[in-house]
This record gives sequence, C-alpha cells and structure tokens, in this order.
Amino acid sequence: MLALRSHLFNVIFYANLILWMVVCLPIYFFLPRKTAYRIPKAWALSCHWLMKTIVGTTFEIEGLENIPKSGYILAPKHQSFWDTYALLPWLDDPVYILKRELMMIPVFGWYAAKLKMIPVNRGGKGKEMMLVMQRAAEEMENGRQLIIFPEGTRRPPGAEPVYKFGIARLYRDLKVPVVPVAVHAGLFWPRRSLMRYPGHYKIRILPAVEPGLKPNVFFEKLIEDLEAESDKLLLDAATTNPKLPLPPTAVARLDVIRGKAPAA
Repeated sequence: MLALRSHLFNVIFYANLILWMVVCLPIYFFLPRKTAYRIPKAWALSCHWLMKTIVGTTFEIEGLENIPKSGYILAPKHQSFWDTYALLPWLDDPVYILKRELMMIPVFGWYAAKLKMIPVNRGGKGKEMMLVMQRAAEEMENGRQLIIFPEGTRRPPGAEPVYKFGIARLYRDLKVPVVPVAVHAGLFWPRRSLMRYPGHYKIRILPAVEPGLKPNVFFEKLIEDLEAESDKLLLDAATTNPKLPLPPTAVARLDVIRGKAPAA
C-alpha cells in the first residue's frame, strides 16, 4: 500500500507541475515579476497538500521570526528535491543560483528566466564567477533572498557533512545576514528513491548570522550551529515517527547522538 501511494504521488506530483506551467503560461509572462512569483508559490502549496493528502506527510516551521526583513542568504540543509521548493510560500522574493543547463529546459527555463534566477556553469571560473557574484549582489540590493545549499548537493540524513566554502565567500562579499535552516525532509522524501513516507517533521529556521565575521569564523559557526540543530531534529523525527524506515546514515548518527557509539 505504501509503495502504491508513493507511486501515485510521484505521478500526480509531476502531472501537477506540468499542468501549472502550461495553464499559467499565457498570463505568467504578462505579469510583473513579483506578481508572477505568486504562481510558483501557489504551486508549492499545492505540492504540500498532495504530500499530506496522498502520502500522509506533514510538517511545521519553527523560527519564522528569525527571517530578516531585507536581503539575506538562506542556507538550508539539502537532502531532498522537496527542499528546493518547500519554503517558497514563506519567502518574499527568493532567487536561486541554478545550473545553466536548467535554464535551457523548455517552459521551466522560461519560468526561471522570468524570475531572474542566476545561471552558472559549475565548471566556470574567473570572469564567469565574478559575473555570478555581480548578479547576486544586484539581487541582494533589491532586497531579494538568495537561496544557497551550503553542502552543494543532496546528502543522506545523518551523513557526514561536506560543506562548501563558497558560502563563506558569498557571506564576505555580499555583506548580508545568512539564515541557516535545519530540516530532515530526506527521511520522508529520500534522494534517488521513488518511495515517499508518511509522518511529521519540523523545519527549524535558526537566528541569522550577521555580517562582519571573518569568512573562516563564519564557516565554522555555520557548520557547528546547523549540525547541532540537525542532530536535534533527527532525534525528534526518529522519536516522533517510530515506524519510519531510517537510512543507515541516520541510524549511525542516532547511535552517536544517543551515546551508543563514539563520534568519528
């Protein structure tokens, strides 16, 4: 039954995405950019409803009061495709740095371009990266929220963190607050899996790290704060959802948290 519900959700999720993009296409490009953003935000809410209705997965957000009023960098943990859209309804005017290839996808790329997302060649260096930084700075000056996953790619829940120093360079150069976000959506929507699991989990928005720290000091603080909260939420999710099948990385990390095994 769980597998059936998972596959049903997957089919409806992508059908829903295509439907929103096609149906809204005629009006989307005639709207002002910030007004047009209401369409992706409404789509994200529809996805949350589908996850709750079909799979039985719900979540709550803690720490919304920690979100600054002006431009900032949002730095969530990244375990699942869910992370890429989940917070859209609660953000004013977010901007992503995307792989350039994504901008070339018909319809999706058009939507991203309308919202002035920032394309980047992952292998790019030098002048190209300077242009990306320039674009990011311009968007921050306009009060937008830059969403960056500090680990760069999806990691299994409980896995050893591998943070990229690039976020410290952005913190230094953009001179805006960085807001860490701890979440374990990967327990319910695993990467590289078609399964979706019912249950309830928390998203925790941490207090912003204000600009002014040295990059290496900021980087160490980000890792320490985000991993400490991630451990708390992992334990909470495992306790709240005792029937949830946990990946080996989460089981091993829980053993460390509970004191059953020494930290690596």
